[in-house]
Amino acid sequence: MSIDRAVFAFAGVMIIVSVLLTQFVHPMFVWFTLFIGANLLQSAFSGWCPAAKIFAKLGLPAGCAFGK
Repeated sequence: MSIDRAVFAFAGVMIIVSVLLTQFVHPMFVWFTLFIGANLLQSAFSGWCPAAKIFAKLGLPAGCAFGK
């Protein structure tokens, strides 16, 4: 798994978790969902993603592996 796919998977899991927390724990967890969306949006424009840095330190290979 490449860093790109790991970031997509991590973002998807975090969005699902935040929606479940909003639904079953407290409605204010919607702010967590908004934070995740804002982080995805800023990383699309700036190219800087904290999760990608963490996955790189964990040893995942860089690059997109969609064609494989």
